[in-house]
Amino acid sequence: MSEPRTASPAPVPTTPTSASPPAAPASPAPALGPLGLATVLLGAALPFLDFFIVNVALPTIGHDLDAGPALLEMVVGGYGVAYAVLLVLGGRLGDMVGRRRLFLWGTAAFGVTSVACGLAPDAWTLVVARVAQGAASALMLPQVLATIQATTSGTRRTRALSLYSGTAGVVSAVGQVLGGVLVSVDLLGTGWRSIFLINAPVAVVALLLAVRSVPETRSENPARVDWWGTVLLSVSLVSLLVPLTEGRSTGWPVWSWVLLAVFPCATVAFVLVELREERAGRTPLVPPSLLRVHAVRSGLTLIMPFSIGWGGFMFVLAVALQEGLRLGPMAAGLALVPMCVTFLAGSLAGPRLALRYGRRLATGGALIQAAGLSVVAATFWFGWDGLGPLGLAPGLALQGLGQGLLMPLTIRLVLSEVPVDRAGVGSGVLVTTQQAFMALGVATLGSLFLSLAPGAGMREALAITLGVQLVAVAATVVLTLRLPRVVR
Repeated sequence: MSEPRTASPAPVPTTPTSASPPAAPASPAPALGPLGLATVLLGAALPFLDFFIVNVALPTIGHDLDAGPALLEMVVGGYGVAYAVLLVLGGRLGDMVGRRRLFLWGTAAFGVTSVACGLAPDAWTLVVARVAQGAASALMLPQVLATIQATTSGTRRTRALSLYSGTAGVVSAVGQVLGGVLVSVDLLGTGWRSIFLINAPVAVVALLLAVRSVPETRSENPARVDWWGTVLLSVSLVSLLVPLTEGRSTGWPVWSWVLLAVFPCATVAFVLVELREERAGRTPLVPPSLLRVHAVRSGLTLIMPFSIGWGGFMFVLAVALQEGLRLGPMAAGLALVPMCVTFLAGSLAGPRLALRYGRRLATGGALIQAAGLSVVAATFWFGWDGLGPLGLAPGLALQGLGQGLLMPLTIRLVLSEVPVDRAGVGSGVLVTTQQAFMALGVATLGSLFLSLAPGAGMREALAITLGVQLVAVAATVVLTLRLPRVVR
């Protein structure tokens, strides 16, 4: 299939006569220059950063705000749920009103809500501000992939998507590194609050750069908002993620089981509504025809177990390093530096290797990730006593390299056959899948680890949890065999 081109305004129809002049050529597609690409990647970094940056700061936040485990999990889960629920809607709105415009609105809202998080006087205010911050992220992030899809092609698009995926992976780990450093440094006496307040000047810089360097794009034929689909998708995600995030820490009250019972009903209703909308000739929130594209379906299926393992691993690792090994926030954060470096290296090397090895590169990356996770698990089990941050470096470096080879290629394959006029929808579906399953990973693997630790011990609980994650990684290896053989 040829590379999709950026939609341009249709020429004004003319009456067909022999004297009619030839139609004017379509206006050239807006190009995303290096500064524009750097700007949207800066915007993309902020939501990924804040999904993970709080992990190493949770003990300090809990002590400062007198917050128990349930509220602390809501600080993490509230952001993730709001983020995941609204991402597809954010992509659709960008298609309608303009992707740069939504990027600007989302970035401004992200800066404001970050300040609200940093100034929160109590735990509940922080939870509310985090939910609002997640909603702002959902407006901003889908516009990044959609803008790249609509303003680049060929090798430039390949490079841009690799940089996007590298940014997402590296920043996810850097978030915990930066969080640990900021909490330890206690910048201007702000303590944990600096992990949020630092977003404000970065958001201002992104806004100023975006006005000058990011071209405006939108769908040529924007579809109306599918409100029924939006509501049902929101109910589905909330009814699954909220009880799994909060159920364990609150003792599994009745409301958690009621919500879990709502989940399958809301999911079936969502699927039926989307099928009905597309059969009626309308554009649903998540077009079923988009999911029938092999590259999209196989890539999203692979992203699910990967994201569950990634989200759960980062949360559990932060707890194990601080509560189990008694490392400080800075040491716990710096332990992840080898993973950051190798993930970036794999992301940058991936496009060239993909041309030579195709789908086999994804399989190789997944196998390297599995080997790295096995080394990390063995290091914890056999070297628990006296283990420092450098002891984890070999396993984490190997794991980061495998992920850096796997994920950019998968994202590229998912988006390779998405038409430009559906760029916002396609990117929204992709990022929603990532974020929803990362939040699910925090809820499931995090809850498993925290429930086992008091009785079995921290080392044993960690071994069981990492063993479960290895099953998810094994599923990822198998699913790479369903990806398209040829990388476009």
